[in-house]
Amino acid sequence: MSTFLTWHGHANFEITTPDQTIFVDPWFSGNPKADIPLQDVHSADLVLVTHDHGDHLGDALQLCRQTGARLAAQVEVAGDLIHQGLDQSQVLNGIGCNIGGTIEYAGTRITMTQAFHSCVSGTPAGFIIRLKNGYTIYHAGDTGIFADMKTWGELYPIDLALLPTGDVFTMDAEQAALACSFLQCRTVVPMHWGTFPALAQSMDHFADLVKKKAPDTRVVIMQPGERIELV
Repeated sequence: MSTFLTWHGHANFEITTPDQTIFVDPWFSGNPKADIPLQDVHSADLVLVTHDHGDHLGDALQLCRQTGARLAAQVEVAGDLIHQGLDQSQVLNGIGCNIGGTIEYAGTRITMTQAFHSCVSGTPAGFIIRLKNGYTIYHAGDTGIFADMKTWGELYPIDLALLPTGDVFTMDAEQAALACSFLQCRTVVPMHWGTFPALAQSMDHFADLVKKKAPDTRVVIMQPGERIELV
């Protein structure tokens, strides 16, 4: 059976395996690029939140409530959601995790990485997601480029990188293309672009730059609502 990736716009991704449905940064309500409303999401096993800005924390609380999904988030973010009414039993490890730590749920291993951005509670983060079948996904969250991305490429065989490329609030195309070479990722999907007028509206330039800076990386430019097969 196959594993699929669906982009719901911005940084909101759904990863569907034969055993699990995982959402990262599930922002549906108020997302101008969301292809479906939150009410149409009926199944989720894991919800991962990179940081607490509204366009990333999004509908995490409601999604966990309506599906019973477990939450992976930094300690402070998890604590805020518990304070807002999330059952603590739904939080992985009971209190969340932090930079460098790995937690496991039903065969999926989730390592929290640093990200360079801003937030209200805790610090911004990314995730290395190692699925039960070994397929490895890096969701960078909101970040600028940083040289330690090379470490992730050395530590993990990254099959897919989900990188912000929209500029203004995160990496631009040049930085993200260089990040691909640091990560040695087999495939990259750009995110955090096209949502607002201030962000880059096309990824053609990014694709051209990746060909030069990371020629072994395949670029897949998705559209909101698009679903692709990973393995």
